[in-house]
Amino acid sequence: MKTTIKVSGFIFVALTTLLFALEGRGDVRLPSIFSENMVLQQGMSVPVWGWADENEYVTVTFQGQSVSTKAKNGKWMVRLKNLKATSQPQVFTVDGKNRIRYTNVVVGEVWVCSGQSNMELPLSRAYDPTNDIANSYNPMIRLFTVPKTKSDKPLDDVKSEWVLCKPETVASFSAVAYYFGRDLQKALKVPVGLIHTSWGGSPAEVWMSQDVLESNPEYKKDILEPAKPAMERYQQALSEYRKRVEEARAKGQRVTNQPPRMPWMPSELYNGMIAPIVPYAVKGAIWYQGESNAGRAYQYRSLFVDLIKNWREKWGQKEFYFFAVQLAPYIPGNRPKPDQPGESDWAELREAQMYAAKKLPGVGVAVITDYGEERDIHPKKKQPVGERLALLARGIAYKEKGLVYSGPIYKSHKIKGNEIEISFDHVGSGLVAKDGDKLKGFAICGEDKKWVWADARINETKDKVIVSSPEVKKPIAVRYGWADYPEGNLYNKEGLPASPFRTDNFPMITMPKK
Repeated sequence: MKTTIKVSGFIFVALTTLLFALEGRGDVRLPSIFSENMVLQQGMSVPVWGWADENEYVTVTFQGQSVSTKAKNGKWMVRLKNLKATSQPQVFTVDGKNRIRYTNVVVGEVWVCSGQSNMELPLSRAYDPTNDIANSYNPMIRLFTVPKTKSDKPLDDVKSEWVLCKPETVASFSAVAYYFGRDLQKALKVPVGLIHTSWGGSPAEVWMSQDVLESNPEYKKDILEPAKPAMERYQQALSEYRKRVEEARAKGQRVTNQPPRMPWMPSELYNGMIAPIVPYAVKGAIWYQGESNAGRAYQYRSLFVDLIKNWREKWGQKEFYFFAVQLAPYIPGNRPKPDQPGESDWAELREAQMYAAKKLPGVGVAVITDYGEERDIHPKKKQPVGERLALLARGIAYKEKGLVYSGPIYKSHKIKGNEIEISFDHVGSGLVAKDGDKLKGFAICGEDKKWVWADARINETKDKVIVSSPEVKKPIAVRYGWADYPEGNLYNKEGLPASPFRTDNFPMITMPKK
C-alpha cells in the first residue's frame, strides 16, 4: 500500500511538472484581427504577425504561399504577396510549436470605417432599415467590430472576430459602413471586409498617435498641454459629485444632476482602437467625423491632413485611400436659423474637410448637403451616405472609367464687371438646378464685405455659374452653401450636389484669438 502511494505520488509530481513545462512553452498566437471568416486584401503585400517563443520558427501558409520566419523578442511577422481575390472559402494556417487553422477565409477588398456618432449609428437605427436588415445576408461581405477601448498607450490586440454579414450581425453594425460595403461589393463583385472602429462624440485628436501630436508645437500647446489639467478638473468634480451622492443617500434623498463628463484624452482611441489593427492590409478608410471639431475648424485644416498622414505612415502601405463624409446640414444647439448670409463654423469645418482632399492625393469627400436634419445632429438617412462614399472609392481607388463620382467642386472664378463667373471641376454632363427652378444658396459681397443673397444662373454651356446682385455694383467674392444648414440646389446631371465653397480668404471665425 505504501509503495503504491509513493509511486502514485511520483507520477503525480512528474505529470504536474510536465504540465507546467508545457504551459511555459509559448504557443504561437495572432491578434484577433486574424480569425475565421476574415477577408484578406488582394493585390498587395499582406502582413501577418503575432507572438511566439524566442527563436521559434513560424510558418504561414495560404493560397499556395508558405512563408517562414524566426520570432525575435517574442514577436514575428511575415508577408504574403499579391493575393488573388476569391470568394471560395480557403484555409489559412500558422505553424510553430502549435498549429493555428482558420477556415472560411476569403480575399478581396478591406476598408477601415471610423469616426464619431454618425459612423457609429447602427443600421437598426437608420432610416427605414427593416427590409435592408432582413435582406442583408451576404457571405461576400464580412464584418469586424473593434470594441470601444480607451488606452494611454498603444495596445497590440483587441477582443473581437470576423463575422458574416447577416441580419443578426448587421443590425448593430455601422449603417454607413454597411451601405458603403454593400454598394462596393455589388460593383466590384469580390469579397469586402469592413473594420468598424468608431466612438460617438470623439474629436479628431483622440484618433491620432502621440508622437505626431508631440511633433507639432501648435498641437502640443493647444491639445496636449490642456489635457492634464482638464483631467484633474474632471477628477476633482467627480470626487465632489460622489461626495454629494453619499450625503444625499445618508439623508434618504436623491441626486438628480448628472455626474461630470470625462474629457477626451489625446491619442486614447488611436491607442485602443487603431493601433491593435495596424498594419492589417487594407485598401483605405472611410471617415465620418468633424462635428466635435467644428468650433476649431481653423485648426482642423491641418489636424485632418495630419491625421490622414499619420494613419498612412503607421500602415506603411504604398497606397492608402481616405474618403470622408462632409458634415451634414444642422443648426447646433439653440442657434436661430439666419435669414441672411453670414459666418458659420460648420461651413468652415466643411471647407477644412475639402481642403484635405485638395492637398493630399487619394483623398475624397462625400457631400451630403441634401440629407441633413435641421435640429438633429444624427440624420437617419445613411444609405445615400454609404452610396456616395462607394462612388468615391470606385472612381478614385478603383479608377472605374467614365464614372461620375463627385458633385461640382469649386475650381476658380473671374470677376467680369458686376458679375462673378464660377468654374467647377466634376461638372459631369452638365450643371443643373435640381428642382428645375432658379439657383439658390449663393451670396455675394463687395469691398465692404457685406454679404447679400445673390442671383445666380448656369451659363449656356452648362459648366459655369454666373453670380450677381443689384445691391453689389463691384463684387469681389462669392459664397455658396455657407451656413450651418445650407440650402442650395446646384447639382450635376448625374444627381450629385455641389460642395459648399467660398472664393474669398477673409479671416475665419474659428481662428485662434490673439
